Amino acid sequence: MGTQLDTREAQVEEVLDRLYDAYPDSTISLNFSNRLELLVAVILSAQCTDERVNKETAHLFEKYEMVEDYANADVDELSEDLNSITYHNSKADYIKTSAQLMLDEHDGEVPDTMDELTDLKGVGRKTANVVLQHGHDVVEGVVVDTHVQRISRRLGITDEERPEAIERDLMEIVPEDDWQQYTHLFISHGRATCTARNPDCADCVLEDVCPSSKLDGDVDLASGEKWA
Repeated sequence: MGTQLDTREAQVEEVLDRLYDAYPDSTISLNFSNRLELLVAVILSAQCTDERVNKETAHLFEKYEMVEDYANADVDELSEDLNSITYHNSKADYIKTSAQLMLDEHDGEVPDTMDELTDLKGVGRKTANVVLQHGHDVVEGVVVDTHVQRISRRLGITDEERPEAIERDLMEIVPEDDWQQYTHLFISHGRATCTARNPDCADCVLEDVCPSSKLDGDVDLASGEKWA
């Protein structure tokens, strides 16, 4: 039966030790070869699978190689080039507008600060954190995607619901050296075992330290909340 350790810090330490062992090669799954490609890929990945994004960017990055290519693109043509991506019309506008801003204010370069990145259209803290970590080797926070949000709550590491509040919680509890890998490990575990609707608690390496284990028989695993 799943239980929670005495403190959230102890919970995090135990969880990370086990996930590092379970997923030793966990890393970002988006394909990119430079900072611009990374930024575009992360913008496209919002509410879309990395697998789908990688399939789309395989030809997108051949057509649009420079920031000028995006800035000068016809937005309808760019949107059509992204038509298998969710919200492709909005994302085409985000990418074109951001590319123009980078030309106007950053000499065509992808910004390297949180404030400058989040000034780009369609870029929030999650996207900015990914670009900083994997494009500039700067770890300023924790990337909170749907897996991190769901599993952190299920494990009792945070009670917060909004990504920004969850990130603040995690930054206080998770050792800074683990901020980047925390996300990759939780994504790997979320894809392999702790899925949104049918988590495989029986084969989970965290089952005995998870207060939301469905083996307890009193948890709504879709939301991660205890039943009333």
